[in-house]
Order: sequence, then C-alpha cells, then structure tokens
Amino acid sequence: MTTTEGSDGNKGFKGIEGEVAPGFEPVREAFAANFAQRGDIGAAVCVYHRGRPVVDLWAGTADPESDTDTGRPWTRDTLQLVYSGTKGATATAAHLLAQRGELDLDAPVAEYWPEFAAQGKADIPVRWLLSHRAGLVALDRPVPLSDALAWHPMVAALAAQRPAWTPGTAHGYHGRTYGWLVGEVIRRVSGRTPGRFFADEIAAPLGLDVFIGLPESERARVSRIVYRQPTVDFSTVPLEAVPEEFRAAVAAMLDPDSLANRAFAITDPPEIDFNSPEVQAAELPASNGICTAHGLARMYAALIGEVDGVRLLTPETVASATKEQSVGQDRVIMLPMRFASGYMLPTDTAPLTGPQAFGHPGRGGSLGFADPEHDIAFGYVMNHISEDPTDSRAAFLVEAVKTSLAG
Repeated sequence: MTTTEGSDGNKGFKGIEGEVAPGFEPVREAFAANFAQRGDIGAAVCVYHRGRPVVDLWAGTADPESDTDTGRPWTRDTLQLVYSGTKGATATAAHLLAQRGELDLDAPVAEYWPEFAAQGKADIPVRWLLSHRAGLVALDRPVPLSDALAWHPMVAALAAQRPAWTPGTAHGYHGRTYGWLVGEVIRRVSGRTPGRFFADEIAAPLGLDVFIGLPESERARVSRIVYRQPTVDFSTVPLEAVPEEFRAAVAAMLDPDSLANRAFAITDPPEIDFNSPEVQAAELPASNGICTAHGLARMYAALIGEVDGVRLLTPETVASATKEQSVGQDRVIMLPMRFASGYMLPTDTAPLTGPQAFGHPGRGGSLGFADPEHDIAFGYVMNHISEDPTDSRAAFLVEAVKTSLAG
C-alpha cells in the first residue's frame, strides 16, 4: 500500500489522505476528481479485494459549520450517516438469523409478529418485506416523529395498516417503513433490537465502525450533512419536455398524494433532521445507519469471504440472499428497479462492477456493495447530499475500480 496525501487545489480542501495499493491508483484519481469537479465537501472511499483493503482514502471537511476558520477536517475515523445504505446492514442481520435456522424468510411474518396479521396481512412472508413486495410503503395516518423514534408506536401503526396494493403482485420501494418492518422481525426472533443485534453479532466480531443507533460516545466523530439543491426544478419543466423514461417518476414526485411522496411522509411533520442527535441515536434501520467507508466495505467483504478470519454468510446463504425477487417498474419510485432479499441488484443505469454484485445506495450518493465474481467490496460515504439525478460521484469511483481490476 502506498500512502497519499496533499491538497488537490480546492479552496478550504483538506488533501487526500490514506493508502492505495499498486494498481488501484485510478480510484484515487477519481476520488480527487470528485472534490475538484463534482462537489464533494468531505468524503471517504474504501475498497477490499480478496479480503484485504486495497483502497482506504478520506479527504475534505467533516463539518463546514464548525467554529474553526476552515471547518473540522475529515479524518480516518470520521463517521457519516448513509441513509438507505443502512438497508444492506439490516438485511445482513436478517440473513444471519436465517442462516442460523432461527428465521424462515418464506414463513409468514405473523408467525413471528402475530399483530401483523391484521388487515389481510396474515399470509405475507418475511421475504416480501425484504424485497419491497408487501405494499406497506405508507401510513394512512402519519405518526409524530417522537413515536417513530420510540420504535413501538411505529411498529403498532404498521401492524394495523392495510397494504397499498395486493401483497406480492407488485413491488414498490419501502424507503422508510422497511426498517421497522424488517427490524421488528429481527427483534421478535432474536429478542434484541435490530441495532443491538447488529452491534453484537456483526459489528463486534469484525470491529466495524457501523452503527444503527449511534452511541453518545461516538457523536463527536459524526460528519455534518450538507444538502445540495437540484440543478433542475422539475416543477417548472413541462412534463412533455422530460425524457419519456423519467416522466412517470417526475409526475409522481410532483403529485403530493402519490405513493412516491407518501412513502417518505410517514411522520408528522414529514421532514426529519438527520443531523439531529436524537434522530441519530434512535434505531431507524432503513435510513439512519452511521459508518465509516472502511466499516461499510469491510462488512460487505465479510459477506463474500473471510476478513481476518471472520465470514458472516456462507456462499449458500449469499446465493439465496441475492437471488432476484423484484424486477421492473417500481410502484413508488416509478422507475425500473431490481431487488433481491434486502439488497439492490445491478441495473443498466447502475451496473456496479458486475452482474453478481449486490448492495445498497443511500440518499444523495453513498454506496456499499460486494461483488463475489471479482472478490470486491466497496464503501463510499460523503456529507454533501445531492438530490440531482445526474449525480455521478459513486459511479465514477465504481468505474475506477473496474479500470483497476482490468489493468
């Protein structure tokens, strides 16, 4: 591994630090370009190959609003909230229970969570929660944020909720509800909250800096999220001017009563401040995972091989967990999607490093995935959240990994 450091010329930019193994220099170049050309403020990227880290880089500013002249610098152990990148960690916990024979993914959810059977949901299998087929994307009556952070009131609301479509007949991204749905099954089976189970059974054996529910002792390490406004205001663009393949998604985004909007408005008020200490300390297993890029990549590496003597899932479990379950037009996002049991799968627009890759992106650009074909695991975290559909920071890093492998 070679050490790299220094400034790449941006005002206030804290130069890239960390290590890159020979042959993986293109990843460092792409990482630097993300700061110089694509708006990164603070970020980190890590790549594991054959069970060992070959890229571990970080740069920039963790908190531009700190009271220093240039902001708090990003360091090796800076933590970042990764939004839906959390779903991959939660799915891993469920598959670990299934591997141990404690959870049958094809058994009815109600077998573990009896209250869930209400409103015609008695036959929904656990796997449909993981693959976004249950139809429980929204609530007829959103709950106060305090109820969502307290866990049990939200779980009770979901148990009493009627599905938005006949379960199993379609799929739609359960952007927020996924965490309570899958998480409550984990809690009922293991006797531990999903964050506690993950900490004990996955993070601890691997020494991961990955948290679902941030301990107070780690708060000072967390980077502050900075939001970037989209470059295009679609409310001002005639729908016929939008490319045909995106029209349904844009129309849904502009309709306040669409599933696309209701799925992310399950609290009252719907806005959630993910920089809030209370939000970060709660367990929201769909959306508030906090980690380092190294921790994210290390977790995925341990799904497909041994990492310092630890392997989380057997090849047989990985094959079952990554088998395609949902494909085609998503009822919420209104774009073509592919889901396995809790993990996203590659698509034409997000090919990752190969057809066997699996993982999960997070709102604004973060990404974690594994590719057993190439024995690659990847983690990218950043604090500059982009809502722009053309954001390509993670994609450029993935392409650089592919270039490195080809070289």
